[in-house]
Amino acid sequence: MTMVYPPSFPPCFVTIICLMLLPSHLSANIDRGFSVNLIRKNSPHVLPLDTPQASINAYLGHYLMELSIGTPPFPIYAIADTGSDLTWTQCVPCNNCYKQRNPLFNPHKSSSYTNISCQSDLCHKIDTGVCSPQNLCNYTYAYASAAITQGVLAQETITLTSTTGKPVSLKGIVFGCGHNDTGGFNDHEMGIIGLGGGSVSFISQIGSSLGGKRFSQCLVPFHTDPSVSSKMSFGKGSEVLGEGVVSTPLVAKQDKTPYFVTLLGISVGNNYLHFNGSSNIVAKGNMFLDSGTPPTILPTQLYDQVVAQVKSQVALKPVTDDPSLGPQLCYRTKTNLDGPLLTAHFEGANVTLKPIQTFISPKDGVFCLGFTNTSSDGGVYGNFAQSNYLIGFDLERQVVSFQPTDCTKHK
Repeated sequence: MTMVYPPSFPPCFVTIICLMLLPSHLSANIDRGFSVNLIRKNSPHVLPLDTPQASINAYLGHYLMELSIGTPPFPIYAIADTGSDLTWTQCVPCNNCYKQRNPLFNPHKSSSYTNISCQSDLCHKIDTGVCSPQNLCNYTYAYASAAITQGVLAQETITLTSTTGKPVSLKGIVFGCGHNDTGGFNDHEMGIIGLGGGSVSFISQIGSSLGGKRFSQCLVPFHTDPSVSSKMSFGKGSEVLGEGVVSTPLVAKQDKTPYFVTLLGISVGNNYLHFNGSSNIVAKGNMFLDSGTPPTILPTQLYDQVVAQVKSQVALKPVTDDPSLGPQLCYRTKTNLDGPLLTAHFEGANVTLKPIQTFISPKDGVFCLGFTNTSSDGGVYGNFAQSNYLIGFDLERQVVSFQPTDCTKHK
């Protein structure tokens, strides 16, 4: 729903979300980084942003990031998505749009809003930029879940609040003013913050102003107290360093948006499962990390092996009499499982996953494995597995770093 897959990747994560969760120019003169809180979407109140840090909340499988757009600043809460590039929000008029709780952004009320003409080079930063009769740059941006946003490409001032409480304004950010937005969005979501690696992404646009194209995130696990926020930090100072850090190289491909890495295999307890079955040879960049996809998606052969190993190591009997859960592996238990531990063996980095990162509760008394399968040769490392790790994306050094962290306490 929130990410652009390569053509061979099916939108299979939409099913598991429903089953498991029921339902230009930057003028800011900043050469140091900033952080934002990731406020949980179902928080009873909006928490203040903390260092430029954006606040992110977990809700129905996604993390919402808070920022403000326009002059005067207009707050929006949009999905933080490392699997897509375009940042967009629903705009007035929006007659063919999904329903949202908060007011729509009205570009006519912002003194800093500027439409992009179809002759501008900025219009061609997005492949679907086309001319409107008014000579504006119209866009269409589609996602693997069949969600679509259509509207006008424009430039605006985006404001975040630093950890010291000072506002950080970034001028001339290219974004989509959506006037026709459809798909599986819920009424808390006002759009998407595109955090991918392409030229139009939020990260690529702000990197030169913040001391480098890098950012880090620390996502709280789902079902964390809603008053506890996650954090995302940007630019210089967001590097993930220190004890327990492991790193894996990013793999450059023609598609610059996804953060491709190489997964060699997965261990369930002490049983190592090669990515390609009996073969030790794997294709470089066979997985990508996506904060906009909840489950981890594996090629069917590997997924079936993981499920079989989990079943053999869990003493409980899998749930087979609840059609609402579909084919996923689930267990009836009041508290999360004691094990097994899973380890994702990335090239150069072993990342251990506890049950809080691999088993998700879709309803009271049931916990389900947060993995699903695909017929593709590659897969997706989703946000369930990314929780409780400080993860740094360094686009200049081309590495991703992981540090086990209690993200409910990370500052």
